[in-house]
Amino acid sequence: MTDLMTLLEQGRLYRESGNPSVAARYLAEAAEMEPQSRSVLTELALAYFQSAALGPAEAIARRLVDLDPSDAYAHTLLGRALARQSKHGEALPHLRLADAMLNTEESADGLAACEARLTR
Repeated sequence: MTDLMTLLEQGRLYRESGNPSVAARYLAEAAEMEPQSRSVLTELALAYFQSAALGPAEAIARRLVDLDPSDAYAHTLLGRALARQSKHGEALPHLRLADAMLNTEESADGLAACEARLTR
């Protein structure tokens, strides 16, 4: 049995080296061991998002928001996963909240892009 930290580190390494599908396998195993770990779930959501597994990315991001509604990054992940699935109406409140909390150019750009797609 592999320990949690090894799984998390392997997942991060694969994700950062451009192999998010393999990363997701390691991170999903880590999430089974620690289902409430926000760091594991964040890495898993990112791996799913980067591998275009948008349904699983959305589900994990929703868990993150449930675990900590004040986590701006979790709202960003959820908003981006929803937007990539063309669920712009659902994405908008999460992106607005993330932008209000982060107030960065990147969060403002993500929000603006979602709003523009909603009005088309």
